[in-house]
This record gives sequence, C-alpha cells and structure tokens, in this order.
Amino acid sequence: MIKQILGRLPRKPSKSADKDVLRGSSPSLPNFSSNSRNGDSQSSRVMNPNSQPTILTSGLDYVSDYTANANSKLNGNLVSPVYEALPSFKDVPNSEKQMLLIRKVNLCCIVFDFTDPMKNLKEKDIKRQTLLELVDYVTSASGKFPENVMQEITKLVSINLFRNLTSPPRENKLLEGIDLEEEEPVMDPAWSHLQIVYELFLRFVSSPETDAKLAKRYIDHSFVLRLLDLFDSEDPREREYLKSLLHRIYGKFMVHRPFVRKAINNIFYQFIFETEKHNGIAELLEILGSIINGFALPLKEEHKLFLVRALIPLHKPKCAAMYHQQLSYCITQFVEKDCKLADTVIRGLLKYWPITNSSKEVMFLGELEEILEATQPAEFQKCMDPLFRQISRCLNSSHFQVAERALFLWNNDHIESLIRQNYKVLLPIIFPALERNTSGHWNKAVQSLTQNVRKLFSEHDPELFMECMKKFEEDEAKENEIKSKQEAMWKRLEEVASSKATSSAPVLLPHMILGQTSA
Repeated sequence: MIKQILGRLPRKPSKSADKDVLRGSSPSLPNFSSNSRNGDSQSSRVMNPNSQPTILTSGLDYVSDYTANANSKLNGNLVSPVYEALPSFKDVPNSEKQMLLIRKVNLCCIVFDFTDPMKNLKEKDIKRQTLLELVDYVTSASGKFPENVMQEITKLVSINLFRNLTSPPRENKLLEGIDLEEEEPVMDPAWSHLQIVYELFLRFVSSPETDAKLAKRYIDHSFVLRLLDLFDSEDPREREYLKSLLHRIYGKFMVHRPFVRKAINNIFYQFIFETEKHNGIAELLEILGSIINGFALPLKEEHKLFLVRALIPLHKPKCAAMYHQQLSYCITQFVEKDCKLADTVIRGLLKYWPITNSSKEVMFLGELEEILEATQPAEFQKCMDPLFRQISRCLNSSHFQVAERALFLWNNDHIESLIRQNYKVLLPIIFPALERNTSGHWNKAVQSLTQNVRKLFSEHDPELFMECMKKFEEDEAKENEIKSKQEAMWKRLEEVASSKATSSAPVLLPHMILGQTSA
C-alpha cells in the first residue's frame, strides 16, 4: 500500500536527465558540413561556458531567432551555440544559395570583443572569412537582390558598424596644443572586421542588382543619421570608407538627397555654434564639394542659405586649419556657379578675418586669391573698398608671411587686372601701407616685393601716384604734429605733477616713509 503511494509521487530528476534537458534545449547553428551528413550531432553541442566566445549583445534586437537565442539562459547557465564555419557558396546548389547567404549574414551578426586580442581567435577568423565570402557573393551577383536579402544585409551593417564612439575629437586635441602631425591616430582594434563590413556594404549599395526603390525601406533616414554619426570616428580609415559610402548613397537614393544635406547642415551648426569638436568635418566638406559641383543653375535659395549660414561661418572655429582646404573648394565652387555670390562670400570672409592668428590669416589670403580669380569686375567693385582696407592691414603685418602672402596677390594676372581697372579707388587706400613697408618693414623680402608693387602703380599713372605721395606726406606731417603736441602735453602734465609733489613734500614725506616702512 505504502509502495503504491510512493510510486505515484514525482521522482527527483537525475543529473543525467538534467544534462539531457539542457542538451535538447540548446540553440544550434545550422551546419552544412560533411560531419552533419554522417550523423555527427555537432550542431546541437553546447560549448563549455568557461570557453564560450565573448559576444557584444548591443544589437541583438535586430538579429534573427538564432542569434537572439545565442545568449538565452536555462537554469541559470548561459547557453552559447557552436560557432562554426558554413560551407562555401560553390559547394551548394543554386537553389540553396540564397538560404545559405542569409545564414552567413546571421553568423556575422555576432559582434566579438576586440579589446583582448587573444580572445576567441578561431571565431573571429571564421567571421572574417565569412564576411569575405559575402563580399565576393555581392560583387558577383547576377540577379536582383530580393527584399529579404536587403533587409538582412542592412541588419548586419547596423549591428557591426553602429556603436558608441568614445575617442576625443582631433579638433579638441588641436585646442589643447597637441601636435597632430606627430600624434598617432587612434585605430579601432576591430578594424579587421569593420573594414570588410564597410567593403560589403559599399559594394552592395554600388551594385546594379540593388533596387533603390526596395532598398530605401531599410536604408532610411534613421539609418543615414546613424551613418553620419560615425563620421566622428578618430580612425581615418573608417572616415575614408564613410565618405565613399555616403557619396554612393547620395547618388543612388535621390529621395534622400535633401535629408542628407539637411543632416550635414545640422552637424555643421552644432560644430560651429556649440562644440567646435568633430573629427569628420573635412570628409563631409569633401562630399559636399562634389555635391555643389552638381548643383543645377540657377541655384536654389536653399543652397544659397546653406552657403551663408553654414559654409561661411565654418571659417570661425580656431581649428579651421583641419578642414580649410575642403572648405575653400566648396566656397569657390559656389562663386564659380554664381558670380553674384562673390560679394557675399568676400564680405563673409572679412567678417571672420583673424586678428591674432597669423597662420590662419595666411590661409584666408590664399582662399581670397581663389575667390577673386572667379570674381567678375561688377562684383569686385561692390566689395573692393573694405577688402583692400583689410589687405592694407595685411601689408603692414609684422609677421612677414602675412605681408608676403598679401603682396603675392599682384602675381595673379586676373587680380592685377581687377586692380588696374579700379586703381583710382584702390591706390589711395593701400598707398600708405606700401610707403611704410618700403621704409620701415624689418623683412627685406617684403621690402623688395613692396617696391615691385609700388613700381607697377607709379608706371601705370605717375600723376595719381604723385598725388598719393603728396597726400601721404601731408598726413604724415599732420600725424607727427599731433604726436608732438601730445608729447608736449604729457611733458607739461609731468612737470605740473612733479612741482605739486615738491611743494607738498614736507607734509607727505612722513606718511610716505611710514608707508614704505610698513611695506
């Protein structure tokens, strides 16, 4: 009777039964190897928890059921699948290649930790080889990619590329006085995988087999924003890939073009007016240079506003040297597209002209020369007065490179032609600077160049030159007279002050002595 009652009670499961339940519940990676055909149950093995791969799970909400189950828990034990290589595409029939492609993509959705280079070496190499196979497959594709493949590839890209960037921007280092030419750029330790993911996505976007109408469902505004965030990476190799990738996306997905321009605008606004810290301004400007080159004429008001509100204020930050070459190209493209913008651009340049930064001033003069080359006489006349007042100040700069660079403007045939056409206005403005340089500048090269420019004006119109000389001498005489009067006045004040001090000396002397003693 008692045995019958005890027989009906549930039995405590044995340890071997626990192992059977664990083994039967573990997720497994589909295995196409020959071992699985021979009945080997490797696809359902569970790796030892102490030797499982280190997997970053930040993007697991995007992955398939297989990858989501990779970190599932059962009875408090972490269960991880076997990470094994899948067969090559050439080893399976054409009917199974698409399914194999998706499985390979899912395999590459697992992100490994590269902070420890000795961890999971086998698994990292398997993933790298699989990514290379995917690149070859996308490159040699002979039919349109179906929608599910597009979805899986963009998912793979999102999980592997979109991450938090923690390195300090290059501009921040520049402001802190770090020499960037000697500083080694920070390289991402995961680049061996990231590079192949970038190459895969670049070839996918460039492929004629990628239908833009279908792909735009997955390469959407949110995706583009995340991609733009990566331009702040300190790794120059990554920024170079991003530059090519964004350019291809801009060319292929016409529907995204206004959004891309607006998003880049916002990055510039934040950089100019808030942080002055970003690693990818030069690369973004390089992309914009080719975009501006393709603008249709007449220019839209949107594009002109972009020039005034974003490009011209980019001259303001202290770290403008990091991207000035690309910025100058964009500005010049606008002037070449619409010559009427020359006045706006030159006045904008004068607004942000540096006062105490000589190297930046040399850069501005170089950019000014490129802009003036594309400037027509009518536009030049609108801004020549404030422009040459600034050039006059540059001629008298004590920094010889600034003065020298300003004098080199006369070596440009187009600029010299513009000056000759308006010499009656310009000579009186710059004549005092030329005369002061001839007699008083410390650098002999600057003196020599100044004499050459002075000679050009004297030969072109001797009468006007003599008038300017006469006026300069009169102004100098007046200035000397005012200066002598000021010196005489100060001398009288000093005499009055000393006489009053002498007359009140007996009263003040004891106090002064006490004050000195206490001090």
